[in-house]
Formats: sequence, structure tokens, C-alpha cells
Amino acid sequence: MINIQALFHQPLSNYAFSIDENTLIFRLRTAKDDIDKVIFHFGDTAYQDNPIQYTSVQMALFAADEYFDYYEIMIKDSYKRIVYYFELCQKQNKVYYYGDHVYDEVSIERNDMYKLPYHRKEDIIDVPKWLKKAIIYNIFPDSFATSKNLISGTPSLKNHKGFTVKSKLGGAINGVTENLDYIQNLGFNTVYLNPIFAAGEYHKYDIIDYFSIDPCFGTNDDFLNLVNECHLRDMKIIIDGVFNHSGWNFFAFEDCVKNGEASVYKDWFYRLEFPVVKPETYDIKPGYECFGYERLMPKLNTSNKEVISYLMKVATYWTKEYHIDGWRLDVADEVDSEFWRIFRKTVKEINPEIAIIGEVWQSARYFLDGSMFDSTMNYVFLKYSKDFFANTKITATEFNTRIVSLLTRYHKNTNYGQLNLLDSHDTPRFLSHAEGNIQKYELALLFLFTFVGAPMLFYGDECGLEGLKEEDYRQKMRFESKHNLIKIIQSFTSLRNSNLALQLGDYRTVYTQEDGGFFVFKRFNEEEEIIIFLNVNEYEVTVEKEFNDCIVLIHKGYLNNTIQPYGYLVVKRKRS
Repeated sequence: MINIQALFHQPLSNYAFSIDENTLIFRLRTAKDDIDKVIFHFGDTAYQDNPIQYTSVQMALFAADEYFDYYEIMIKDSYKRIVYYFELCQKQNKVYYYGDHVYDEVSIERNDMYKLPYHRKEDIIDVPKWLKKAIIYNIFPDSFATSKNLISGTPSLKNHKGFTVKSKLGGAINGVTENLDYIQNLGFNTVYLNPIFAAGEYHKYDIIDYFSIDPCFGTNDDFLNLVNECHLRDMKIIIDGVFNHSGWNFFAFEDCVKNGEASVYKDWFYRLEFPVVKPETYDIKPGYECFGYERLMPKLNTSNKEVISYLMKVATYWTKEYHIDGWRLDVADEVDSEFWRIFRKTVKEINPEIAIIGEVWQSARYFLDGSMFDSTMNYVFLKYSKDFFANTKITATEFNTRIVSLLTRYHKNTNYGQLNLLDSHDTPRFLSHAEGNIQKYELALLFLFTFVGAPMLFYGDECGLEGLKEEDYRQKMRFESKHNLIKIIQSFTSLRNSNLALQLGDYRTVYTQEDGGFFVFKRFNEEEEIIIFLNVNEYEVTVEKEFNDCIVLIHKGYLNNTIQPYGYLVVKRKRS
């Protein structure tokens, strides 16, 4: 009997969508190893006669995990309005799935079937073309560079409009500019900067002035020069947008402190208790809503029309006047959704190819419907990679289940713009998770640079920086480092940059070890396929002889059809 409970399909979702004006993708989930084949039947909803004439095509098994199989079909140059159903074959059994139910026969009523109401180009969800090929170097500005190959490590205090702003380690905008050659030499083509606007603390998430570069980092002209230098090198630049909250020295919050209920800005913030008092210590709960309980960061009311108007001027200013290529949006899932829709329209009208990337730590399907973000920071990728590569808590088969969940979670185009990361300014360094084990880290890096999406590296990872606590994982850059990871990362970025299949190709899992860490997958396009073998085991594994006709691109510990413990192999071959 067919496992009916496992069946799933949803029209107008990540199970039925368009990837361009001529191509549609339909998916069906079934129980693992339950169905012999699935036939997709589709016709023209506007067909004049009855019954409708259907075209039938067999679906391909494109992914599988421990519990489910996932079937997919790509339909090109078809009808604008489509009615469809699924035929499920299991040995001698055959059933039909439509309208979320299973039937023994096909209804002649088109309204009983699944439908794509109309194939509209406006409904196509895609990401900026450049983001699909981006390799991103993430910089925490205070910690990176004061000048070429140098971070002073010296704290400083400066004045901005009567308020003190701080630097902890002496990083500056000009330091980033002077080290663009270094970044590009590593193989990166995109720079992402954590906050750079004027703010009190060294991390710059407590913004005082949204229209000025923090004086500890430099000037607005310094930043414009950085953007121009990036663009001269054909590099892109993404900046951090902190719109969920401001700093408590932001002019509007200051006015609330000064004028209380009489302040014209009292509705700019959440849950203000009057009089508004700035708590002197961290253990006093603020009388206003904050980012968490961070007293220095009062939460902005992003549904307030005046707040929206003000912050759209901020977005317009940096997008239009400084020609940035992307916004990474802090605490994005706590901000009013309509605010993000307005934000998207505002910046896309200036630059249709600007990237909008939300900080969302869990599934972000709600935000990736085409009306808000292009992409999100893929912290779930980090979690799964940590469990498999660093902690070896899960087997290759269990890892594959998690990876399949990532690939089937969103529309196909969206996956190519996800910012995949192993660490960031908010997490311990991945090498620390791996307890300093370079072999494990190298395998995780190889997966990062060969998986679907835009790989992002946190500054200094190439130097072997470690740290479990904030002060450690935000430590100063070590330009003097000659760590072997530098060459490893250069080889991985070169591998990705020189193979379109790794940037834009499809993904398939080839083999997963049920009781160990041998994991094999491939990336492919119409011309070629690249197969990646990862041995996350303390013992050697054997590579099947069928791969002997492949060209070896890179490897570690591969000899005579075996891969040594914590070794890897990447090969390429033409597709027939």
C-alpha cells in the first residue's frame, strides 16, 4: 500500500514555482522508497473542450533523505494557465493525487485538480545575478585593519555631535581599502561590512547617526573611496543596515528622554514608560523595548509612518549616493513585514540588482516570497556543518537529511543566493568548534565552497583565528600569519571561480554512509559534473572504480582509489 500520509504538494509554493518566464518546476514528496515512479500530467486550464487533454511526463527523483523521496519535473514553454495531477505507481498499485487527496481514478472536472492560475513574470522569485557568483569576505570593521597589513590594536575615543564614540582595536575604512588586494588575492569578489554608521560602542550596532560613517572608522568620503575601489576591481560591497533598533543617543530617543510624553518622537519606539530613563547598569531592566534587554539599543517602531519615512531616506542615501551593492539587514525577523516591502521597493527602484539579505536564524520562507528579501544569512547551514564536520555528532546520512531540507525549503533560484557561513561576529569561530582540528575545518571549508549558495568567510578564518567568547572571536586580524589555511582557501576559491557548475549548477547527493562520515555529492550543468568526496572518518574509504575516468581537480589523501582519514577528492567529467 502507498503511504498516503507522507504525500505532500502545495501549489504556489516551493513545490510549484517558476524560475524564469519560460520554465516551471513542480515537486512532490513521497515516503522513502515507497513509489516506483511518478507521472506528472498537465494541461491547459483554459482548454475549450471537456475533458482536458493532458500531457504526461515522468518525474525525476531529485532528492532523498531518511524519511522522504522528493520528485521534480521542469516544464518549459508550456501553457500560461496549468491544471495538473500526479500519478503514483507502486508495483501493481496505481493511484492519482490531486486536490490534496488520493483517488483511484481521474476526475474530468478541471476544478478538482491542482492549478497554476497564471504564469506571471512578476511572480518569479530570483536573486541578483552577481550574488549567485559571489564569494564573500565578511569584515568586522573595528577588528580588521588600520592600514595596509596592519591592525593597530589601539582603542580610541572620538566625538560625534556631542557624543562619545568608541573604537576597541583601531580598524578603519581606509584599512579595508588598503587591503582589497589581500582580499582579492584570497579569491573573494565581495566584501560585507558589519555596521559602519556612527555609534557609541565598538561594534556599532547602537547607532547615533544613520547618515555618517563613524569617526573612529573614517569619513563618508573614505567610504565612497572604498566603494569606488571595490568597483574598479569588479568587486561588490554589502553593508549592514540596523533598522530594528537605534542607539540610545539617537536624536529621537534623546528627545523622548528629555521631553517625555510631550516628545514628538514618542511613537517612534515601543513600550516607552514615562519618564524615559536610561538605566545606569546592565542589571536594571529598561522601561522601554530593546534589542533583547540591551539597554543601549531601544527598539524602533518600524510600523510608524514617520519612522518608515526617515529610514527610507537612510536607505536611499547610501544606495543612491554611495552605490552600494547590497544591504544585510540586522535582526530582520523582528521588523514589521510591511517595512521590508517598502524597503525593497525603495532600493530596487534605485538599483534593481542590489542584494537584500536578512539576518534570520531559522527557516526564512516567509521572508523569501519575493516581496521582502533576496536572501538570508544561512545560520542553519552553520549548525548542520558544525554537527557533521566539527563535532561529528551525526552520520553522513543524517547530514544529508538536513541538507535536503535546505535545498527543498525555498524556490530553486533563492538557494543560489543564500549566504552560507561557518561563523560570524555573533558565533564562535568554526575552528574552535572543531577544537583546533584543521583537517575537520578543511573539509567543512571545501563543502562551503562547493555547495549551492554564496560562500561567506569571516575575516581571519584564513589565518586560523579561534575563539569561543565574543572578545576572542572578534579578535584583531593577524596579517603576519603564514597559516596553511591561506593556501587551502585560495585553492577552494579558485576551484569555485573556475567552474560554473559549482556556481550555478544543480545539486545531487551521490552516496551517504549510514554509520559513518563518508559523504559524496555532485554539482552539474548540461556540459559537465563535478563530484565531491568527503571522508569525515578516522579510517580510509574506497572510491568506486566508475570514477576512474574523471579528471582530478584537487584532493587530499587520495591514492589507489582510497581516501585517507579526513581526506577529500574533487573530480570532473563531461556529461554524456
